[in-house]
Amino acid sequence: MHTDESINAYIVGQLLAGEHFRYDPQDRHGPALAAETLPIVTLLGAKQFADLTESQLRLVPALTGAAAVLLFGAGVEMFGFTACLVAALLFAFAPLPVYYSRYFIHETLFVAATLGLTLSGWWMLQKQSLSSAALAGFCAALMLACKETAVLHFFALMLAGFVCWIFSSHKNSRVGFPPPTIILTAFVVFLFVLVLLFTWFGQNWRAFAGLSRAVSRFAARAGGEGHEKPFWYYALLLGNGYSGGIILVLAALGMVGILPAFFSKPKLSPPDPCVFLAAYALAISVIYSAIPYKTPWLALNFWLPLTILAGLGGGWIWQRATKVRRLLWIPAVALGILLLKDTWNRAFSTPADETNPYAYAHTSEDLLRLPARLQELARQNKLSNPRIAVIAADAWPLPWYLRTFSQVGFWQPGQEIGTADFFITTTDVSGKLADRLKHFRPEFFGVRPNVLLVLWSPLQMTSNYE
Repeated sequence: MHTDESINAYIVGQLLAGEHFRYDPQDRHGPALAAETLPIVTLLGAKQFADLTESQLRLVPALTGAAAVLLFGAGVEMFGFTACLVAALLFAFAPLPVYYSRYFIHETLFVAATLGLTLSGWWMLQKQSLSSAALAGFCAALMLACKETAVLHFFALMLAGFVCWIFSSHKNSRVGFPPPTIILTAFVVFLFVLVLLFTWFGQNWRAFAGLSRAVSRFAARAGGEGHEKPFWYYALLLGNGYSGGIILVLAALGMVGILPAFFSKPKLSPPDPCVFLAAYALAISVIYSAIPYKTPWLALNFWLPLTILAGLGGGWIWQRATKVRRLLWIPAVALGILLLKDTWNRAFSTPADETNPYAYAHTSEDLLRLPARLQELARQNKLSNPRIAVIAADAWPLPWYLRTFSQVGFWQPGQEIGTADFFITTTDVSGKLADRLKHFRPEFFGVRPNVLLVLWSPLQMTSNYE
């Protein structure tokens, strides 16, 4: 489990124990993922943190990713059948969405909510129905309850809407500023869902004090905080592998196919949703690329419009290759094979390997030996309930891997600690702690690339580890 996954799992464990969700803008995100996860793991029989499993938790983003694939069917009226079919296939089989649909983080739910807002917002403007407005308000609230970066997407969507309106015929267009009842419905639903989730269904009204501090925290984190990457990082990430470059080329062709709509005379009436899509794709890609803070799962946010653009690019080729359409199945099948090869390598063959660009600061498989080793030592020395002291500035994901041990304490370096049967520390042990551990035997475990933890067990303990 990645550190972020283990933190999210710990939050779910607290909820299973009857605690309320407490929003913390420092290093965590909103309550949407926990709200989605809690009923599912409860139905699967989890009653406490120790009962949770990786499969139970990762089932949640997997189901969400599957729902996002189906949601493209609702976009056929907006973007066309071919574009939505290609986008759905790419979301179902491409390495990036498959990998992070198996990751217990907020991103998959966030992207699904973004797609929902895009579709329902367009229907709200086209049909001006109360149900579409309510759905748009719900999706917008769900986005913000997932991650604070939703405000970037709200800005990009509004900018795309303005561009689309500029390049349409205002007088003849059926799309204009919606009536007050539509706006009010969307806002009321947005506010209701937001309050419901952030207060954890009315049980914690202090959450909005934390949300008010999120802006300053978000601005500070955008500077990088050790995760700085160059502007072109995401382009290289998405273009990587056997199939990445081909998909980016298809998306570029989709943009080329849309360009005439920007300069058509007379102007478009009603506005072309593909123009909206192109403007949104450009806006969100530039925003995320310009922010120094970058992680690979954030690429899902503009993978969404890029997949639809790739579908439009495929349609653009199909329309112009009238004489060789039968031969187009050959490159299509070849692309499918390359796509599946990338997906197999990234998501199944080497999911935690350092060479995998999606396995960003991922937990080493070597750490899986630690709980088994503790159980072995406890069994050999007849310790039914061993006391374990963890001394580390950043102990994650150890709370997840030590969840089955009932006597585990966590301390920061320099703090006074009690007695314990086993100690777990980082490698920079010094001072009083070093003196205390001089009669303990160290064993090393990789926790992340270039990061080691040390398990200390008393020298007199029996061991057949060698």
